[in-house]
Amino acid sequence: MPNIENLEKQAKQFLRWHRERYHPVAAQIRTTLPRFRGMGDVDILNSGFKLADAQELIARQQGFDSWQALISGADVMRETPNQTALSAVLNSIEAQLFAACVQNSSDFYTSKLGFTVAFAYGDPPFYGQVVRDSAKLNLRLVCEPVFAGDIRKREGLLSASITVANTVDLKQLFLEFQAAGVSFHQMLKTEPWGARTFVISDPDENLILFAGPAE
Repeated sequence: MPNIENLEKQAKQFLRWHRERYHPVAAQIRTTLPRFRGMGDVDILNSGFKLADAQELIARQQGFDSWQALISGADVMRETPNQTALSAVLNSIEAQLFAACVQNSSDFYTSKLGFTVAFAYGDPPFYGQVVRDSAKLNLRLVCEPVFAGDIRKREGLLSASITVANTVDLKQLFLEFQAAGVSFHQMLKTEPWGARTFVISDPDENLILFAGPAE
């Protein structure tokens, strides 16, 4: 049986993180509590979140239906195989980009690529996130070389892939980045399979692919 006192402290910590708008907690809330599924980080942090919600989150992480079931020692949740399969829904993915200076990287994405800052931690920042529409890029400070030499450019190793709704929007985006003086690893082209793509290089030589559907 888990230590209830420690779990109560954990629940209060989740409540405090939500009140402080600590963005990483939003993903745990979304994944664990059914009523928050499908909501974005900002919407979750702007929504009502009470101690009872935090306790339910802890209980579900422990495998119980509710906080009351947890503290009473009820049987852990049992789901049929079909229910388990239906509950395992992957909502989104966020690329992790390594940066020698998070502030410089953030400035590049906001001033050159039209992203906005979702959050930044530290002064100077050591971790942050930039967003544009549904695309989210996390920026992580790394003070040592991640890859030796120029292997990323030589091998075309992508750090992230971002899809665009249609080829017209993709071309407009390419022209927007070109006018902003962005460095391109690959210019706009049609791939053998029909898709239209281009690849930009950020200040840390992270290669970001932008792709649109075949014409």
